[in-house]
Amino acid sequence: MSVELNYQDTGGEGTPLMVVHGLLGSADNWRSHVKQWQDRRRVVAVDLRNHGRSPHAEGMSYREMAEDLLALMERLHIEKAHLLGHSMGGKVVISLARLTPERVASLIVADIAPQAYGHGHDAVFAGLRHLQRGNPANRREADELLAEHVDERATRLFLATNLERGESGGLVLRVGLDQIEAGYRDIMRAPAGEGAFEGPALVLRGGRSNYVPDSALPGLREALPNSRLVTLEEAGHWLHAEQPEAFQSAVNDFLNSLAD
Repeated sequence: MSVELNYQDTGGEGTPLMVVHGLLGSADNWRSHVKQWQDRRRVVAVDLRNHGRSPHAEGMSYREMAEDLLALMERLHIEKAHLLGHSMGGKVVISLARLTPERVASLIVADIAPQAYGHGHDAVFAGLRHLQRGNPANRREADELLAEHVDERATRLFLATNLERGESGGLVLRVGLDQIEAGYRDIMRAPAGEGAFEGPALVLRGGRSNYVPDSALPGLREALPNSRLVTLEEAGHWLHAEQPEAFQSAVNDFLNSLAD
């Protein structure tokens, strides 16, 4: 059964751009980009299940998350959309494009390949569990708790975007951490569906990221045969945050090249 996703909709005319965040992200992470894009087109930024303000539910398979996104399109009467997904969100939009290609005008996949990945979030999950048990009163305390497991300050700041003020006054996590950890093996798997998406696609990768190495390009070309590859040389995995202007420019050039 699909989950009724939370979303932010700018309104507007034409084929909308739907933006899908990565693991432990949310639609809120994309506010600055949405402000730029909304002058050109309708933008719908989505919170996936167990993320942001969307409901918590068992199951984190790509088929389930793609079906959630499709159900949102039905709810908003969106017949066809440009889909942009970062990291885990990239696998979600590839899944939707494989399962229902007629609903996808184009794909923009940010720093992820259509393949399985090894596990690499143990420290992050340990830090979030430690934060939960610590019941921090403010963001300084939350950062100190996370720092016992997560060294990189940029990662801690990103994780802290999932904090909100609880009923008792302390900070609590809004993500469905139990469900995400239980579904982590599925998150690391390849996207759902089979075959190729034949429509137009843009693949953006960070030059300092190891998520889309050159060795992944043959599989990427097989899954997205009509894709254009752009490397943002000075960016890592969070390329939209690290190189926002270059990211914006690449996305706008791609969308402007399409008949909308």
